[in-house]
Amino acid sequence: MHDAPTRAVEPSPGTVTDGKEPLSAGLKQRHLTMLGLGGVIGAGLFVGSGAGIAVAGPGIVLSYLIAGALAMLVMRMLGEMSAAMPASGAFSVHAERALGRWAGFSVGWLYWFLLVVVLAVEATGAAQIANGWVPAVPQWGWVLIFMIVFTLANLAAVKNFGEFEFWFATLKVTAIVLFLVLSVLAVFGVLPDTEPVGLANLTGHGGFLPHGWGGVVSGVLAVVFAFGGLEVVTIAAAESDDPARAVGRAVRSAVWRILFFYVGSMLVIVTLLPWSSMQPGKSPYVAVLDSIGVPGAGQIMNIVVFVALLSALNANLYGSSRMIFSLAERGEAPRALLKVSGRGSPRSNEVESGGEAGSGGGVPRRAVLASVAFGFVSVLLNLKWPDSVFLYMLNAVGAVLLFVWGLIAVSQLRLRPRIAREAPGKLTLRMWGFPYLTWAALVAMGGVLILMLTDDTARPQLLWSAGATGLVLLVAGARALRERRGRR
Repeated sequence: MHDAPTRAVEPSPGTVTDGKEPLSAGLKQRHLTMLGLGGVIGAGLFVGSGAGIAVAGPGIVLSYLIAGALAMLVMRMLGEMSAAMPASGAFSVHAERALGRWAGFSVGWLYWFLLVVVLAVEATGAAQIANGWVPAVPQWGWVLIFMIVFTLANLAAVKNFGEFEFWFATLKVTAIVLFLVLSVLAVFGVLPDTEPVGLANLTGHGGFLPHGWGGVVSGVLAVVFAFGGLEVVTIAAAESDDPARAVGRAVRSAVWRILFFYVGSMLVIVTLLPWSSMQPGKSPYVAVLDSIGVPGAGQIMNIVVFVALLSALNANLYGSSRMIFSLAERGEAPRALLKVSGRGSPRSNEVESGGEAGSGGGVPRRAVLASVAFGFVSVLLNLKWPDSVFLYMLNAVGAVLLFVWGLIAVSQLRLRPRIAREAPGKLTLRMWGFPYLTWAALVAMGGVLILMLTDDTARPQLLWSAGATGLVLLVAGARALRERRGRR
């Protein structure tokens, strides 16, 4: 093993740099493409979408269009910056370059905390499903198995993470494509024992907007956080052979297809079934498959959700380890986390004896272990105190994604003119309608925050998240003040 450079990226506030990452280039384009496609296709879509349908009715299609458009704009901004300045810390590095160290510190630590807390939800959910299949193994035993397997996969080589995510995403994408094909055939009465359904379920039962535009807005609040996870693509791109080209292709292919999967799914669901029959917590996908006579629909969806949870667990462990490694690179986390494995060499250094470039080296193993350790603590808290201690932790990260997205937008507003001035050739992927659509996205995020403040269910999440964000900002301010005094 060897020590990585203390600051592989040296961003001065007004300069675009070419920082080299001391990590292996083990991810291929197919890994990134499928990570982009499968990164947000998870339990939130397969199960959580039922809550959105319950509050918006068929208007949930519009809710997903609005939320998906916001996610697409954020990914385009992030893709532009990451293609021009690829880094393992992605938006944390961009925020530091655009706004200063306080911003990189704050968004990096908040995102890391978000991932390791959500990791506990995914591990626990997957364990509950597995325990139903094999009751002889207790729930905590399944959690332990999952954590060990994915920790070893992430410790061995980045290509292991890539392969896991490639096949997980392939299964999820295949499942949703098959669902769409079967559902469309059922809509037109092509399947056995089915008749064309027409528009009865879209126009009946209170109409397309049974709760008016207020229902659509509430639906946005219910589904917008399901699009979280796309950010990991830009983190992973830094470990590919050609980061700038890889992130551009992954972002371009992902945003439109994901919007198609989400909106397409919702459209066929509310066309085939009355929206009033949907129940929060129950998968509308299972209800549709049952209605068209697919045997064992519930068990099939259990398998898909199980894979989705494991995929998210794997991606969150990867993303959290790279984020805290990037923080350590920039002096915002303990330097001990800078150790990387040395069986192979980073693309920026020579190959060490006994290794092949990118084969298994350049893995931030201490960063992986630090992330999984905190993640395991979160799992234990979720198993022991799901309605008290862990609930507070979960609420504390409930709105963090919007804070991250907001800083991505502000960073892009600041960095785009600098990149255009200093290195225009690096703008291989450009944000649409700059700066107007960036400002529109910021306004939309503000609107979602106002909605959360007025919603009795979401308000605790917003307040706890605001408290956690304020605490991190306070620490960042104290660090900046101490450094200023030290310089004096």
